[in-house]
Amino acid sequence: MTVEATSAGAILFRDTRGEREYLLLKSRPGDWEFPKGGVEGDEELQQTAIREVGEEAGIEDFRLIDGFRREYDYVFEANGKTIHKTVHLFIARSFEASAELSKEHRDLQWRDYDQALNTITQDGPRDILEEAHDYLDERKDEEEGKYV
Repeated sequence: MTVEATSAGAILFRDTRGEREYLLLKSRPGDWEFPKGGVEGDEELQQTAIREVGEEAGIEDFRLIDGFRREYDYVFEANGKTIHKTVHLFIARSFEASAELSKEHRDLQWRDYDQALNTITQDGPRDILEEAHDYLDERKDEEEGKYV
């Protein structure tokens, strides 16, 4: 029997001296990932993403970027059950320079795009980061350096 699970999170970025950096969190098994977590109650996916950024990265001053949502899925075993998890990722811009490590993760780092791509361990999030990066580049060009 397979149990369906849904998570949502955000590819969080900040601008540091004109360079875009992405926040990565190191999970307990040692994978690097974006802030994400399970949907609680009747939350909307965006609400889950917003809550998880606050809980897992300690960042309150950020904004979701409109128009971007991608998903990936994977299967794993836990407590004798097969779990099929679908993760929905949004893009969020942080207006805070620093993040705080939660008890759920071992480490956190801001990485530039190339470093982030090389650090992420799973194909799903890595592919979505590529799409998110291109999406932000297009938005930035349209707005002459500003994100809408």
